Amino acid sequence: MPIRLVLCAIISAVFAAAVANPDIKVECGTNSVKVTWTISSELVPYAARFFLGSCMPLTLNILPDDEGELYFESNFDNCRFTKRVKGKNVHYQNELTYRPYVRFRKPAAYVYPVNCVKKRDQKWIPSFLNPGSGISENWGELVFHVALLNEHLTRVAKTNIIPLGSYMPIWAAVEQKSHQPLLLLMEECVAASSAELQESSQVYPIVTNKGCISASAGDHARFLPRYHSSALILYLQSFKVPNSNQIYIHCNLIAWDPESLSEDRKACNYKKPTESWELLDDPSQSSLCECCQSTCRSRIRRGVAWDSFGFRHKSVLGPLIIVAPSEAPTTAGNLSLSSDTTRNW
Repeated sequence: MPIRLVLCAIISAVFAAAVANPDIKVECGTNSVKVTWTISSELVPYAARFFLGSCMPLTLNILPDDEGELYFESNFDNCRFTKRVKGKNVHYQNELTYRPYVRFRKPAAYVYPVNCVKKRDQKWIPSFLNPGSGISENWGELVFHVALLNEHLTRVAKTNIIPLGSYMPIWAAVEQKSHQPLLLLMEECVAASSAELQESSQVYPIVTNKGCISASAGDHARFLPRYHSSALILYLQSFKVPNSNQIYIHCNLIAWDPESLSEDRKACNYKKPTESWELLDDPSQSSLCECCQSTCRSRIRRGVAWDSFGFRHKSVLGPLIIVAPSEAPTTAGNLSLSSDTTRNW
C-alpha cells in the first residue's frame, strides 16, 4: 500500500507539472464564452479529464508538435457558471480544471479561473426585491444528456455506424445547475432493435439489478472511472441483435445523493480475475454489490429526504448501426441523442 501511494503521488506530481503553465485563451462574448486550452503531448491521452465547470471540451485537435488543443464553448447558463453582480457590472465566473484522479471527491490537480464581465442592465432588480425569484426556481428541472463518444473519449462520436466488436463508450450526464451535488447512476440499461419498447419487445440486458453490469453484456463491459459525480461512461463492445443490424440503448437514469450509496443505488463492475464485484465510487463499500449475484431489492430508509424526490429519467440512444469491420465507412452518419428535463416516474 505505501508503494502504491508513492507511485500515485509521483504520477500526480508529473501531471501537475505538465499542466502548470498552460496556454489558455478565453474569449468572452455577450452571453457565452469560448476557450482554447493547449496541453502538452503527454496529457493528450487524458483529454477527457479537462473541464470547463462541468463540461468536457467540444473538440480536441492534435497540433504538428503533438500537443493537443482543447476547445470549449458554452453559454453562461450552462456548465455551472455562477453569476455575481458587483456595482455596475455582472461577472460570470467558472473554472477550468484538470482532474486526473479516479475518485470524483478528490480536488482538481489544476484550477484556472474564468471571469467574464459585462455591464449590468439598467433595469436589473436585485433578487431579494423580486418576489418571483428564489433558490427553488429550477427545483425539479434537471437536464439529462446521453451520447455515444468517440474511441478516444474526447468528444461525441461523428458517426452512428459502428464496426462489430469495437467499443461503444456510452456517456450519460446530468446538469446540476443550482442543485446540491448529484450522483448519476444507471439503474437499468437494455438493448433492443426498436426505439420504443413494448411488452412483446425482445430486450438484451446490459445493466440490471439496480446498477450491476450484466453478465450477458460481455467480459469487457464496465463503468469507467468517473471524472465527475454527475456523469458516467458505460463501456462495452458492440454486438448485433437477431434479425437486425441496428440497436437502441434504453436506460433508466437517476440523479441521487452522492453520500447515500446503497444496494439499490450503486454502480458495480464485475472483476473476472477474482470473480468478485467492485463498487465504482468506493471500493471499500463493495459489499453493496454482493446482491448482484442474486436480487438487489429496494429498502425503506427513514429520514432520507432524497426518497421523496429522486430525479429519474428514461433515455433512448440510437439507432446504432452495427456492421462488419470491412463495411465501416469513413464518413459520418446521424445519431439521435436524448436530452430532456426529468420526470418522476
